[in-house]
Amino acid sequence: MNTPQEQSSYKSKILETLLTKATDVVIEDTLENGMVLNMGPQHPATHGVLRLLIHLDGETVIGCVPELGYLHRGYEKIAENSTYHEFIPHTDRLDYLAPLSNNTAFALAVEKLAGVEAPKRAQYIRMIISEMARIASHLVAIGTMAMDVGALTVLLWAFREREKLQDIMDLLTGARFTTSFTRIGGVALDWTPQCTAMLEDFLEHFDENLDEMERLLNTNRIFLERTEGIGVISAEQAIAMGLTGPNLRATGVDYDVRRAFPYLDYNNIDFNVITYKEGDSLARYWVRVDEMRESAKILRQCLEKMPSGDILAHDPKNVLPKKFDVYTKMEELIHDFMLVNFGLTPPVGEVYSSVENPKGELGFYIVSDGTGHPWRLKIRSPSFVNLQSLPLLIKGHMVSDIVAVIGSIDPVMGEADK
Repeated sequence: MNTPQEQSSYKSKILETLLTKATDVVIEDTLENGMVLNMGPQHPATHGVLRLLIHLDGETVIGCVPELGYLHRGYEKIAENSTYHEFIPHTDRLDYLAPLSNNTAFALAVEKLAGVEAPKRAQYIRMIISEMARIASHLVAIGTMAMDVGALTVLLWAFREREKLQDIMDLLTGARFTTSFTRIGGVALDWTPQCTAMLEDFLEHFDENLDEMERLLNTNRIFLERTEGIGVISAEQAIAMGLTGPNLRATGVDYDVRRAFPYLDYNNIDFNVITYKEGDSLARYWVRVDEMRESAKILRQCLEKMPSGDILAHDPKNVLPKKFDVYTKMEELIHDFMLVNFGLTPPVGEVYSSVENPKGELGFYIVSDGTGHPWRLKIRSPSFVNLQSLPLLIKGHMVSDIVAVIGSIDPVMGEADK
């Protein structure tokens, strides 16, 4: 510790310097200063636990390295130690804004591997829940993107519409979030007249409510100026990076899994694949708005065309029997015991199956060794791929543009990290 005499001498030197020497600090251009900035992993605008290491020149981004993996749970490894039925609840936790779509994607992959086909009514129920999930997910995407650039009201209006869909999902599946609704060979519960009435009521007012939201954003000068020409990517760059979904279609590429590799009964449904050519944040917003209108069109057709019949395929070796039959029939009880304890045993082989999820192409690659659980399961998650474009999208833009770009590519870290 300094003595009182030393401290007094030190203070005198500071005072002398202050009084006799120039102490001004002059920076000619405040924007010509390089620095490295950590954004996240806990940041409201990163939409989850995402860390961005950003190299700045003043306020201009000259480089970015996204760091993923904070939410990694080892789902692909978990799958190797689960039966095919046991893994269904884990798919809820991928894109947690669209669990019903994830459930459908996984069930379709296993059915392709095992050679099972769900009844037509179950396929229509799966199309309905997938399109409801798409609208709900896009509403969150648009609402949060608008909030990130300063427009809060649209978020509240978007969540109001999403809440109506959540009520229908709750009624149908018994859960709002972790639905685990599909089964290998069908779905857990049948679509009811009450669900039809609620969905028809939603669709009756949805177009008008969506127009209202759109007018609010389309006349918001701040929203337009913060998204137009921001985060531009060309079609060639997007394809090279493996982008899918609205982020790819905003560059003019009309790739949609529902049309390119039809599944369920999408072949018999009339809808348009929405594309824009600008490739910027505003175009990605346009695609999602128009896709919600197309999803509403699909829902109306599904309600009109939905056939009657079973919701589970009759395949005792691969499909869980109905609970009533398990409790009343010996054969069904034995099949249920074998499937629950040892799993279905698809033939040796490998398959890749994908669906058009709200974020893009969600795919499952499964390798079977003929036992009751996958020998290998790989998840192709669209958010993981879409986030790889972030360094390209924000390079050359201001640091304040980063939140608008992240919002426009709509990542969900649950499926990106897996």
